[in-house]
Amino acid sequence: MPAFIPDLPVILAFALAAFVLAVTPGPDMALFISRTMNWGRSHGFATVLGAITGIAVHTTLVAFGISVLIVTAPAAFWALKLVGALYLVWLAIQAIRDGGGILVTRAAGKQPSWGQSYLTGLGINLTNPKVALFFVTFLPQFVSASDPAAPGKLMFLGLEFVIVSLPVVIAIVLFAEWLTRTLKEKAWVGKALNWSFAAVFLAFAATILLAEGRK
Repeated sequence: MPAFIPDLPVILAFALAAFVLAVTPGPDMALFISRTMNWGRSHGFATVLGAITGIAVHTTLVAFGISVLIVTAPAAFWALKLVGALYLVWLAIQAIRDGGGILVTRAAGKQPSWGQSYLTGLGINLTNPKVALFFVTFLPQFVSASDPAAPGKLMFLGLEFVIVSLPVVIAIVLFAEWLTRTLKEKAWVGKALNWSFAAVFLAFAATILLAEGRK
């Protein structure tokens, strides 16, 4: 077995933990639903792809020890929290301003491109300090610091996290698409949902500002 592959008990234990974390509500989950309901399944999946890229970036940073420097440096961690909170506030404003209802016909040019949805998903993970904290404090628990193959194993576990999470986020996007069709004649419900998404983003922005780095 290659040195970068953890032992089977470690793989199974991490898979269970990753699944629990994947089904735990967060701003990324709200974003997937919001994008799908407002712009369709393709935009939901583009946002998911962006979020997965963010996970890959965090995993790489942890493997090379860079994220540790961020969460242990008060000024850097505060800057990350501020950027993350402002990003979620911006998403809340977008949900209200552009969302207006999941079935309202939108003016030409207002619909984002797939690339914009991808970058939105990427931003939701890169600017979320709680994601950074998870990968810094949780991921390394499954790898011994003295293991010379630790960076490779961390990368493996990061990939495993993505594989375990994919069925969950795909189901979320498909559910949001089904819900949109179900509510086809109820535009007022869409407006209420967009305001709800805005409230969720603002709530997570406040939560992020209260996140603490390592002492």
